Amino acid sequence: MNLFKMIKAMFTSAPRAEPLDCAARLRSGAAVLVDVREPAEWAEGVAQNAVLLPLSDLTGGRLQWTPFLSDHRERELFVYCRSGGRSAIAARILAAEGFRAANTGSLTDWSAAAWPVVPPAKSRR
Repeated sequence: MNLFKMIKAMFTSAPRAEPLDCAARLRSGAAVLVDVREPAEWAEGVAQNAVLLPLSDLTGGRLQWTPFLSDHRERELFVYCRSGGRSAIAARILAAEGFRAANTGSLTDWSAAAWPVVPPAKSRR
């Protein structure tokens, strides 16, 4: 990611959405849930049906993010991480690029909203 795009993202706002408020849009297919933690962190569990795309790829070479974004341009993107910090960065980057993205906080927030947490093999990559 070039410096200009990173600076633009820093000054772009992205909404914060609560997992309970997102669940219906995820179930209807209007939105996609994305885990932006790094692969080593996924072993502790992931939100069911989350797509696993690390923040490092979004800010780096985008080998995984480019095809994903191309396929999901019309859908809302709900991102989460371990504590909500990286998902806030990802949501801002995506919003700066014209995507409808929201930071949904952490995996703990999803678990507290009764969204199943499953082993990464049962999620999507």
